[in-house]
Amino acid sequence: MNSRNLRRIAILTAAASTSALVLAGCAGGGGGSSSGDSNEPITLTVTTFGTMGFDDLYKQYETDNPNITIKATNIDTGGNAQTDWQTKQAAGSGLPDVQAVEEGWLSKVMLVSDSFVDLKDYGANDIKDRWVDWKVKQATDSKGRIIGYGTDIGPEGLCYNSKLFAAAGLPTDREAVAEYFGGDNATWDKFFEIGKAYHDKTGKAWYDQSGFVWNSMVNQLPEGYYKADGTLNVKDNADLKARWDLLAQGAADGLSSNQTQWDWGKGKAFTDGSFATFVCPGWMLGVVKGQVEAAGGSTADGWDFANVFPGGAANWGGSFLTVPTTSKHPKEAAALAAWLTDKESQVATFAAAGTFPSVTAAQTDPGVTGQNDLTKFFNEAPIGEILGKRAVGVVAQYKGPDDATIQEQVFGPSIQQLDSGKADGETAWNNAMTLLDQLVVNK
Repeated sequence: MNSRNLRRIAILTAAASTSALVLAGCAGGGGGSSSGDSNEPITLTVTTFGTMGFDDLYKQYETDNPNITIKATNIDTGGNAQTDWQTKQAAGSGLPDVQAVEEGWLSKVMLVSDSFVDLKDYGANDIKDRWVDWKVKQATDSKGRIIGYGTDIGPEGLCYNSKLFAAAGLPTDREAVAEYFGGDNATWDKFFEIGKAYHDKTGKAWYDQSGFVWNSMVNQLPEGYYKADGTLNVKDNADLKARWDLLAQGAADGLSSNQTQWDWGKGKAFTDGSFATFVCPGWMLGVVKGQVEAAGGSTADGWDFANVFPGGAANWGGSFLTVPTTSKHPKEAAALAAWLTDKESQVATFAAAGTFPSVTAAQTDPGVTGQNDLTKFFNEAPIGEILGKRAVGVVAQYKGPDDATIQEQVFGPSIQQLDSGKADGETAWNNAMTLLDQLVVNK
């Protein structure tokens, strides 16, 4: 999800109960009812990260496949999951039967794609039309092997606190908010302009910290830290630098609350008025809800979700389920991965965690477009409908092998310098370029 090495908040996100699931087909066709040619008891290990909403599905799968036991491990963030995978991949042992891979480090996985099962051997060609086409392309290696089944995608909308907006004289109705920010023509310039006016009037920050805003800005570009041909695209990148300058000015204007990523004081910053807006891909909605509730808050705290995003369509996040070739049960593992990513399962994970489906039929299912615990929390916002609209125009950005490193270790320290006031925009950018040379270019 880039979820970029995200989602430490799994334990804070309350999972909604999932509905009864319609089971389909055989293992070769992606169904979950077949466990292979034998009823011999087996254990399938699964490693995920963050908040994927699979817990109830594991139980359902075990019920419908009595000979299968699922041993699931969930790692707090995508970054830590990447480290875990790389360590075990290098050792050649310890990998699970089903490994979740985040889009931010998918390119590293593709460098060793032969160490993952070609899911076409287990029916991937028969079910590949279930996903948006770019999701399948992301998981297809240079040899044409499909090594992953898509879970979610991350179209972005704007979370905002209606109580804080009202106190500052800003519109609060979500349609009026979308129009106020520019609707389909919303820009980052307008976002920061409104934020400065909000800060000048209230003395409060506009967003939690600059890292997530920067991540969204980068993901939105046709090409981010890498060009489509795989070459680095950071130095002398005018689009990146222009957005960095906006971000730096925003920090200088006091728009960042300088929160610690994935901390927020155990959710308190979401309930005490520390900031008024939050960039929200679908899966982040569950994060907001979990953080508010962890701090003792509720829907009464006023968080809402608008169908608008500065700069237009953007995608942040999205994962895949893969099967390492070290699996002793590749057929059964592939069947489980296919079932966890079919329409009914993606509807269920959306209800549990807000992860917007990459399966097209699931995107318009009433279980996604209708009411659930998330919609109730966000002031009855039609979350599924909004995310469906926000997904229009999204194009997958190529993520190079060091994409996550650049985001976290190259720009991360400089973003903290901006938020803390320890460096101006130009100095912080130059510091990032120095780290780029040390960590990526000359490694």
